[in-house]
Amino acid sequence: MPKVKSYSAAWLSKNALGHQLFEPSSDTLRARALSPAAASRKEAAPGPRRTIANRGTQVFVANGREIRWGDLAYLKEQWSNGQSRGRSGGRGFRLKREDSTQSLEDSIEFENAAGMRIIKTRCAEDIRQLVISPNSNYLAILTTHTVHICVLPDSSHLTSEDTSPLKPKIFTLGPTTHVTSRSPVMSALWHPLGVNGSCLVTVTADAIVRVWEVSPEDRWSFDNPTTSIDLKKLADGTTLDQDFSASSTTTNKGFSPDSFEMEVAAASFPHRGSGGWDPMTLWIAMREGDVYALCPLLPQKWAPPPTLIPSLSVSIVTTVGSIEDDPEVSEYEKLLAQQQLEWMGELDAQEPHIVDTPPGEPLLEVYTRPSRPGVVPRLQGPFELESDPDTGDDLDTSITDIMVIGKKTETDELMMGEDDEELDVGDERDKEGASLPVICLLSTSGQVRIYLDLDGVQAQWLPPKNKTRLGRLLASSDAPSLLAFQAIDTMSPVEVSEESWPVFSHDVMSRYDLFVTHHAGIVFISLASWIFRLEKELTGDSEAGTDFRIGLVVNSQSTRDRIYSQSTADSTVPLPAAVPIFDPDIGYFLLSCTPYEPIALTFDTPEIDIPPEPEDSPVFERDMSKPTLDFYEPRPIYLPSHVFDERSALPDLLDRVKTSRHKALFSQEVRLSPVTLAIFTDAHKVVSDETYRLGIAVSELFRRCEQLQKDLREQIEKANQVKSKVDAISGAHRDGESDNAHYERRVEEARERQDRLASRVERLRQMVGKATTRELSVKERAWFEEVKSLENNVVGSDEPEQPEGQSKQLWRRLEEVKEVQASLMSEVESLRKAGDVDIPSPGKELRIPQEIRRSKLQQVQALLSRETALVEAVTSRLERLQTSA
Repeated sequence: MPKVKSYSAAWLSKNALGHQLFEPSSDTLRARALSPAAASRKEAAPGPRRTIANRGTQVFVANGREIRWGDLAYLKEQWSNGQSRGRSGGRGFRLKREDSTQSLEDSIEFENAAGMRIIKTRCAEDIRQLVISPNSNYLAILTTHTVHICVLPDSSHLTSEDTSPLKPKIFTLGPTTHVTSRSPVMSALWHPLGVNGSCLVTVTADAIVRVWEVSPEDRWSFDNPTTSIDLKKLADGTTLDQDFSASSTTTNKGFSPDSFEMEVAAASFPHRGSGGWDPMTLWIAMREGDVYALCPLLPQKWAPPPTLIPSLSVSIVTTVGSIEDDPEVSEYEKLLAQQQLEWMGELDAQEPHIVDTPPGEPLLEVYTRPSRPGVVPRLQGPFELESDPDTGDDLDTSITDIMVIGKKTETDELMMGEDDEELDVGDERDKEGASLPVICLLSTSGQVRIYLDLDGVQAQWLPPKNKTRLGRLLASSDAPSLLAFQAIDTMSPVEVSEESWPVFSHDVMSRYDLFVTHHAGIVFISLASWIFRLEKELTGDSEAGTDFRIGLVVNSQSTRDRIYSQSTADSTVPLPAAVPIFDPDIGYFLLSCTPYEPIALTFDTPEIDIPPEPEDSPVFERDMSKPTLDFYEPRPIYLPSHVFDERSALPDLLDRVKTSRHKALFSQEVRLSPVTLAIFTDAHKVVSDETYRLGIAVSELFRRCEQLQKDLREQIEKANQVKSKVDAISGAHRDGESDNAHYERRVEEARERQDRLASRVERLRQMVGKATTRELSVKERAWFEEVKSLENNVVGSDEPEQPEGQSKQLWRRLEEVKEVQASLMSEVESLRKAGDVDIPSPGKELRIPQEIRRSKLQQVQALLSRETALVEAVTSRLERLQTSA
């Protein structure tokens, strides 16, 4: 859902040149001043109002019988330059506000305004609809009964020095067909498959469809349609050979069931990039709620997308092969498959004619409409609306508009073995969405009903004359059906009026988003919340349970949001259909208007992969270089009532009386008479009506002033909150301290505090250590003495010798043993030398018995093991004592 960023555009306000695109003309103001009630009744004629059309950033606004043409990007750039010059001390530009009843042709400001022009038309009535062609080279201008085709001039006229009104080539479409004595024109649609957007389809209220293939080089192409179909005749038709063309001599306007039930409300074509038969299917909605479809409805020369004919050929051949030998398939279904195969066979036999296109666009292949099985297709319908909710409101049966969203294009099979460059598959958005058409109906009460065409509309023709039995069986067969999915109310019960005529508008960002415009406001509706989930169910990609998946789809609701509400919801003053625009220069923009000023809503620009073009978009480049902080909450703007600007009708009333046969009364004294009473009564009515409207406007202004104070307080509070956050981030403190100094001071304070805490912990540790010191126990002192004595015995000590009675130290005993050994060895040596004893020489081996040697070795090993264990035990105990200390 788009988020509203602003409810107004400063460059379209009253102090800007762009506002004059939407100001009422002098004739309209004069008519309102003379007779406001009659003017409102005249404007309240039933029918759709689409008085705004766009060609990129250029808009065409119908105002009365003339068209205002302006470039929004240029006007915005001019306003921005004027504002920058004014802020820099330059003179800038100032728009002088004249009296609202002054003629625009006499306004110096408008004549000298660059970026705007006036287009003069031949219309004898006020313009009701503007429909621009797909290639943006033609503009269909519709009044209640007439249709005119304008060849749009080049954009260079907006910036030329000549600012006089333009008079481009304007052709009257059907000068003897669409006239005031005939039925009014309800819809004019440019055929999506027309060659270079030159085929217009008109649908009148008496259910007559006409196909016009216009060409400025051939003036006769504007006089007679190439195809004319009377739907009332076609509904009763049984064979192809009947004449279903509209009669040019029928003037009977009496009541008949067909004229009542088949009164057309609107018609719609799906998008050109839709899949299957959708691009050549015309959907017609009747005022009483019936829905019909014509397929295929084609001009004599038509240009299909690259993938249309291959996809239809594969579908038809597959269908014929599957039902040809099936005994359960009815005879009419087999005949229909053969008719489609015959139609496709004639198409495949043609050699397309290549038509040049503007640079950067692919070449067009133009085909001729097949003549077999027939030119006029069968009228499919009325569709049975299954599961249609019963709201109990009679107004819901009065349909005002229809919108059809075609199914997505499925090119996976066609792309097998092909490169993307060899086969142009069109827009990526056409390949996303659901694989079935979605039909949206809009009623007088503002209720939007969404239907799904589960079966899909295919090309159908009536049977030939030799098979009239099939025609009778076909008339008695079951009607096709549409499954009702959801009903959405866009108006409250208080706002519902029988005179209102709501209309649809396509969104430029997604084909599943739309706008509903009625006299009470503008509502945004998005189907994206459930359409992609439904597609997963149809394709079987989901792995969840059936009940869970069905519950998700059923409980998914379309997004609905009223983005604009009109303060005075008057059904006699409807709003034109909203026109969404997306351009780098002006952003994501929605445009509509009231009889006095424009309605300009700016949305947040969505994230899309479209690189900007700075050389062609100066405004966009400047806006991107200046990031803004949108901390405010956008609110609908308040405009004072236009009663304050309107001129009083009392002087006009007096002027009329002075020029009437009662002018002598003004030169005489006031006398009581019926004539005087009538004059005073008329004057009282005018004055009372004006004072009442002034009182209502003043009271509303007073309430708005009180509300403005509350809004201002809230805005100031939010601004203070944002200011405090910004100051906290940017480092601007109250004491004027710089950002770096503030951070350095805080870091230094943290370090000092850490040092103080560390020193304090060390002091506490020492204090705790002293507090826990205690004397050794008796066993600990005895063990310590034992260890010390052992150390003295093993390694020796400088302490005085032990008193007698104690055992000698080990090291002293070892020395004594060494001394005894030395004395014994000396004695043995002396005896050996004397020869008294036979002692072996040191070089000879002493023969010691093995048993004695083994026993001595065992004793020595036992002593060593004991000493080793004792030393290890002492060592480990010393280590533990050192650890515990």
